Amino acid sequence: MTLTLHDVVAVLGPADKTLVAEIVATGATQAELAEAFAWANNDEALVGEGRHLPTGRVAALVDLLRSDEEEPD
Repeated sequence: MTLTLHDVVAVLGPADKTLVAEIVATGATQAELAEAFAWANNDEALVGEGRHLPTGRVAALVDLLRSDEEEPD
């Protein structure tokens, strides 16, 4: 099942409409978004746990989330 605005906000909290649209367009699931959110916010801990680096949609979501963090206000 693809994400809805409600699903994205449930994981990320309030988010820019453009970012939400880009996330929904990936066709990811809420579980994939939650995993990407964890990677984008604490990748060192996940690597330390021995987890493999994200691939596929999760990796694409991580890129989107990180690029949003780098945007100037």
